[in-house]
Order: sequence, then structure tokens, then C-alpha cells
Amino acid sequence: MIYELLKPLDKDILNFIDSLPSQSLGKKVTFFTGREFDDYNKYQIAIIGLKDNRGCGDDESIIDIGKIRKAFYSLYPGNWGLSIVDFGDVLPGASIEDTYFLIKKLVADLVKNNVLPIIIGGSQDMTYGIYRGYETIKKLVNIVSIDSKLDIAKGTGIAAESFLSRIILEEPVSLLNFSNLGYQTYFNSQEEIDLIESLYFEAYRIGEILQELKNVEPILRDADIISLDMNAVKSSDSGDFEQFNPNGFDGREICALARYSGLSDRVSSFGVFNYNNNKSEALLIAQIIWYFIEGVNYRTNEYPFVKREHYLKYIVPVEGYDDFIFYKSNMSDRWWVEVPIHNEETNEMNFILPCSYKDYEETIKQEIPERWWRILRRSML
Repeated sequence: MIYELLKPLDKDILNFIDSLPSQSLGKKVTFFTGREFDDYNKYQIAIIGLKDNRGCGDDESIIDIGKIRKAFYSLYPGNWGLSIVDFGDVLPGASIEDTYFLIKKLVADLVKNNVLPIIIGGSQDMTYGIYRGYETIKKLVNIVSIDSKLDIAKGTGIAAESFLSRIILEEPVSLLNFSNLGYQTYFNSQEEIDLIESLYFEAYRIGEILQELKNVEPILRDADIISLDMNAVKSSDSGDFEQFNPNGFDGREICALARYSGLSDRVSSFGVFNYNNNKSEALLIAQIIWYFIEGVNYRTNEYPFVKREHYLKYIVPVEGYDDFIFYKSNMSDRWWVEVPIHNEETNEMNFILPCSYKDYEETIKQEIPERWWRILRRSML
């Protein structure tokens, strides 16, 4: 029933795709025609356009996802072994809550059947609908938001700038951890920054990330949902001069983050939001999606972490704690750490967290990475 509420691609888009070279991406994708869908085992990725921009306080404009599709389907695929289906667009519901509900149902159905949804367009509060889709799938999820704002503001009346507050406060709570990558301090009140700190969530300033981009890969590897706000990209690279931002990620950096996201075996939903309807940004979004799919294609299936014989094991004694045990994958050279936790009610439990070689080096020096403290403190709330 939910697939009957989607609008298949318009004829002009399909005609454009028909005119493309035979090796282009547009000739490698299946396009939904409006019937009920049950061919889950044929596809690994589903593309869904989202036209509802009301969360930005804009009740009038309709987003033209067609520009992004034309740019994306004109690209050539890598050496991919993935099958992709394009479901067309989710049209704005009678209310924004109706749109959230449809996204929830779509995401739940697709993720439950091991199809990864890529949601394009709409305001970033649509992340709330994606999050709610996980209620019937798993108990707790991790969200990573790539954004210049923390989106936990109070009293703004703009859903796209406060959706995290709703996720945190609304029952049932399915959120285990939230991480922001790339916030810019001058766009966020000190109250918001302090609140993120008090909840033991993670927030990384863009300057900190750009010092060494690969250090955030373990954070993306630990996510279920990736929510990317195009306002995190500086305007000189995105082409968005209506909401001008002189600072932010450049095109190469945002595509690298998308590829890291795709490489994560755990990521099961990916959204690109706050598209500004311009042709330059459409091409960048197309390339972001391309790099994300490239990452998915090269996943090594190392999550969940079960077959320890495929890893090199390193034991690091730390004064005042039980030993920290590190694992290095023989397949990908990525690192994990087993962090010892003592709990009087549950006796003892250990967390296995994605980490980096830098974390291993710091632990050898008897320095516990701050990120671990945050995650462990939050797990005990």
C-alpha cells in the first residue's frame, strides 16, 4: 500500500534517461512504475526523492529532484555489482506529519528487507521520519549528522533546526548515540553546545575534522543513519548563494565523507537534505550519492563483529583499568577496540567500538580517547 503513494518519474526524466549512452548509470537502474513492490531480493539500494520542504519554514516551494536525477544518471558507474531501484518521489502529505509517517513506513519496509534507502531532497527534519522507521527493526540506533548546526535549538519554530530535540524527548526512545560532524560554533548557541555535552553526545567542529579527515571514519562506521545537510558545504563548492556560507566542507571532503559512510557495514539509511534547487548543487549531490554507492559496493562485511579469527589482536594494559583489547582487520586494515566496563547490576559487559590507529597509539601512551568516555558514560545513563 505504501508504494502506491509514491509518484513514479515523469516522462521527461525517463525520456532524458533514454537518450543517455548505454553505459551510463541511467541505463543500469530499474524505475518503479507505480505498482505494489515485493522484489526486495533483487535490489540492494533504493533511491527515493523527497519534495517536502516545509521543515525549513517554506510552505510554498516544491523541490525539483529531477535536476539531481539528470545529473546522477548521466554519470558512469564504477565496477559495481549492486542493483538499484528508483522509486520516484514522496509527495508532500496534507501535513508534514503525514510525510514523516510515509517515510517511516518506507524506511521500515526497506531496511527490514535489507534494501538500503538513499533519500534525496526535503528539509533535514525528515531525518525524524527515517529514525522512526527503525522502531520495529531494532531497539537502538546511532545517528550521524553532517551539518553546520546541531539542530537542537528551542523555540525557533523551524523543524529542520530542532528535529534532534524531538528525537531525544519523544517516546519511545530508540536513539543510542548522536554525532554531529562539522558544526560551526557561530551558528549554534552555547546552550545548544552545552546540552550536547551534557547528554554525552558527540559534536566535532569543522576545523577539528579538517585537520585529519580520516579520523572521523570510525564515527561513520558506527552509524545506522547518516543525515547530510547540504548547508554543511561552503557555497563556493555547492553553488548555493541564496543561503550563502563562506565556510564549510569542500566538494572533495564531502564526497570523502559520503564514501566513508557507504563503506560502513552498519549504515542502513542515507539522506541528503536541504537541496537548494540549483543546478550546481544538483551535480554535487549526484557525486555525493555516487561516492556513497561506491563505498557500499566495497563493503567488507565486518559488522556485526563476530569472526575474531580474521583480526590481529593487540592487548594494551592501562593503569587503573582492565586491559584494552584492539583488533585490526586482515581485510580492510580497520581497527576496533574492546572497552572493559564494570556494572554492578549486569556484572560485566564489554563494548566493541570502531576506532582508528591513532586511538591505539594514544592508548599505548595511557591516554584514553575522549570519544570512548562519552560513549561509555552515555551507555550508563
